[in-house]
Amino acid sequence: MSETKPKKTTGRVNSFKIIQAIISVLFLAFLSWRLYNVISSGVYGPDTWVRFAISGLIIGSVYAVIAIGYTLVYGILFMINFAHGELMMIGAFSGYFVFEALKSIPVAATGMSFLDSYQIISVVLAFIVGMFMAALSGYFLEKIAYRPLRGAPRLIPLISAIGASIFLQNAAQVTFGPQRRTYTNPDALLRSQGWRIPIGGEEVILTYTGVLTFVLSILLLIGLYTLVMRTRYGRSMRAVAENKQTAALMGINVDRIISNTFIISGALGGAAGVMWGIHNGIIYHFVGFIPGIKAFTAAVLGGIGNIPGAMVGGLLLGIVESLGPAALGIDFQLKDVIAFSILVLILIFRPSGIVGEVLTEEKV
Repeated sequence: MSETKPKKTTGRVNSFKIIQAIISVLFLAFLSWRLYNVISSGVYGPDTWVRFAISGLIIGSVYAVIAIGYTLVYGILFMINFAHGELMMIGAFSGYFVFEALKSIPVAATGMSFLDSYQIISVVLAFIVGMFMAALSGYFLEKIAYRPLRGAPRLIPLISAIGASIFLQNAAQVTFGPQRRTYTNPDALLRSQGWRIPIGGEEVILTYTGVLTFVLSILLLIGLYTLVMRTRYGRSMRAVAENKQTAALMGINVDRIISNTFIISGALGGAAGVMWGIHNGIIYHFVGFIPGIKAFTAAVLGGIGNIPGAMVGGLLLGIVESLGPAALGIDFQLKDVIAFSILVLILIFRPSGIVGEVLTEEKV
């Protein structure tokens, strides 16, 4: 009897893999057929496809920065911080109020506001304040909502994270109002300005805000990867992720590492919020929820717990979300359906993600 059970289990696994392969081939064939029909119809010119790709890279870079926050917390505590999108929202509002405050400060020598007279300084201040406020919120979020539940079953902190997300949304609505607010960018970062690239007889605008968003996202991801993989503090973080008890015996302050992880995660979310406001222009109390869920999708797509995977997943999700409706010939309002369909498909067919999930003995 004991010898037949592994054979039955192996047979089920092989059958499931065959079904996966068949479904994957059929799905890819359907996508190829739809893409061929759209391209052959000539609905979109080459300039339009380039616009879609550029937009996908920009929004994907923001998803990647937010996804890193999920990855850091998951790597340390093996939990999903579903309130991370609200930290992005706090950063976006902080940057907005910095720009509004600087706009109201006149500079006598130039006759312009501080925002336009010292544009680089204004943008740097917006990012500093946005990252600081989001990091501070992440610190208190861990202290209040997660630390008392650290020894509880993994479902309990997850419920607490959802409750914290709802609380922060409503607190922002009460504090800042339900109306949408428009970012007032410095003159050098007007959303309509950029480099004009001729493609297919048309001009494609590569906006300054898009370039700033993409470049800053890459720099943040490189800096974080260097911190985690090349520094002594990063080794402490990886030790805590591997085994908290052993790390504590080696003299590592586990509580401090976890708090600092939430601070770093919050700072990244705040930077993403300011980038979102500068590039997209519109913020409100619910602005972080959908990008936060999509960033979670990006983290799963790349491999949860894997920093390069979060970057790959974010960029890929942004491109697919931007090109998908056009390639499939469907309404662009269905782009969210495409994003969340990817999440479902990844969880079913490759839950470890594209790059691969980082596993530790404690999780296994």
